Amino acid sequence: MSPVARYLAAMNDSSPARQDKFRRYRARKKAKGLRELRLWVPDVDAPGFQERLDREIAAINISEDNAEVMKWCEAAAAEVWNDRD
Repeated sequence: MSPVARYLAAMNDSSPARQDKFRRYRARKKAKGLRELRLWVPDVDAPGFQERLDREIAAINISEDNAEVMKWCEAAAAEVWNDRD
C-alpha cells in the first residue's frame, strides 16, 4: 500500500482518540501564538487547468493596464520580502 493510500484511509478516521490527538496538537500550536489556516488552492493537475491559466495570462498580457499592474505586483512583492532596491 502506498503512503498516499494510507493517508487517505486515515483521513476518514473520526475516532475519539484521533480527534483528541488533533485537539491537543491544535492546543499546543495555539499556545505558541499560532492559529490554524486552511487554504484551498487550484489543482494544477486538474483537467483544463493549463488551458485556463494560459487564457488568463493572455488576457493580462493584452490588457492596457498590464504595465501598471506588473509595477504594482513587483512593488507589493518587494514590500513583503523587504528587498527594495
